[in-house]
Amino acid sequence: MSLKTPTCLLLDSNKDFDSFGYEAENKYAELVMDGEQDDYFYFHRFKMSLHNNKNVKGDMVLEDITGKTVLAIDAFAHSIKALVNHLMDALKTRGIGVKSSDIQWVLTVPAIWTDNSKQFMRKSAEKAGIHNDHLLISLEPEAASILCQYLPTETLCGVESGFTMSKVGTKYMIVDLGGGTVDITVHEKITGGCLKEISRATGADCGGTSVDVEFIQLLKKIFGTPLIDSMKREQPEAFLDLIREFEVVKRTITPLKDKKINLAIPYNTLDSLCKQHLKKDLSSTLSYSPYANCITLKGDKMRIDAFLVKTLFDKTIKDILSLIQEILTRKESESVTLLLLVGGFAACSLIQAEIREAFLTRRVIVPEESGLAVLKGAVLFGHNSKAIYSRKTRSTYGVTWSAPFNPEVHDQQHYIELNDEAQCKNAFDIIIQKDTNVMQGTTVKKNYGSTIGNNAVVFTIYASDKTTPVYTDEDGCTSVGEAIIEISELSEKQFLEVEFMFGNTEVSLTAVEKKSGNSCQLSFDLI
Repeated sequence: MSLKTPTCLLLDSNKDFDSFGYEAENKYAELVMDGEQDDYFYFHRFKMSLHNNKNVKGDMVLEDITGKTVLAIDAFAHSIKALVNHLMDALKTRGIGVKSSDIQWVLTVPAIWTDNSKQFMRKSAEKAGIHNDHLLISLEPEAASILCQYLPTETLCGVESGFTMSKVGTKYMIVDLGGGTVDITVHEKITGGCLKEISRATGADCGGTSVDVEFIQLLKKIFGTPLIDSMKREQPEAFLDLIREFEVVKRTITPLKDKKINLAIPYNTLDSLCKQHLKKDLSSTLSYSPYANCITLKGDKMRIDAFLVKTLFDKTIKDILSLIQEILTRKESESVTLLLLVGGFAACSLIQAEIREAFLTRRVIVPEESGLAVLKGAVLFGHNSKAIYSRKTRSTYGVTWSAPFNPEVHDQQHYIELNDEAQCKNAFDIIIQKDTNVMQGTTVKKNYGSTIGNNAVVFTIYASDKTTPVYTDEDGCTSVGEAIIEISELSEKQFLEVEFMFGNTEVSLTAVEKKSGNSCQLSFDLI
């Protein structure tokens, strides 16, 4: 039913790799049946931890489903390594003599992730054995957008013959409906076959798995939380079957479906759990539930009213529509006439219909095998990383410095005295503001002075979600990386020229002390 692999990882008692994806799901279920699961670590849908944690660090840990912890970077490295090995084995089987070092690797990430999360993925890939020089980071909606430049009309649903997305001046929105996140950006086709981002990436955690969460909540309302938690813990193979069965329903439900929907359930497991926890059989439990009028049993099938199943999509659909609407109200996006739906969740006709109905004046387009659009687009990006001509900065970037204290701008708690001068500590010196259009290779030069007596100047780069942040220690501001430059003369103030480069897949900083010529360089992911 799916072209994609679930983000599941199984490690052994030594925290070494055992299996990934469907194989990990199935093996863990078998381990529980044999009572051997305590010697293993099982992680499920853990990619979302990088979205939910806004300040990802190298020592961050992940909890497996029983609460045991592993370093997050190790879990991600094991997963990337599993994908690398899968490819290398496939090439070997087919007799294709390719070494890992011959390959340009492209790792895709949601555009809405923080800079730290993107950097964390690069570090994980390096730990998995991919050399930094052979690795490109691609933003998922950008990759899908690149692919759609090459698709013939007949592979696009919602267009008439003669339609082309490759016409210069075409503006369109890419809505990447993934499992965990929905990631949206807006592009304009420009001359030379490149794309220009005209509205910064926006998104939220309202992907396909958020509907699964609603389904599990429905089950908890029927059977009670202790029973469902017990099933997940003690009968994971039955719980897994139930979620996989619901995945089929999610993909096949249509807007016109008005009768009952059949859902195959692990009847014996549920029946015995009901007797154990609720002192009633499965049939009686359903008849006493709040949904007695909507759900019936027929053999090992649960028959649910289509209306009830559709309500499980309500919150997710509402969140997706409000994200799209928010971008369309931005001045730069008003003239967008095309909405391009990609990602695994885009295959759901219920989602497609709701988006079409909400935005009647705009054309909604869905490519065939929309779940593979990011994968195929990432391959194209690997061949031409300059396909994206310019991007909008998602944050305001700057450095911390001691600015002259201005009582009209600065608050008293940031007041300090340095060398008998009134200064503002942790002031945010803006290098480039949020929503700035940056082409590849855009540079910004700034001049700074050292503090007398200090043998080095530390440049700590900060990112803020505000357009004009005042302090680097205020809410919404996070540290991205730092560079240190040594000072040649401590007895007097020295002057430094710092050049920041934006617009590439990485931002770099070069600082030079004017008197001695000492310099330092720093690169970090800031896509």
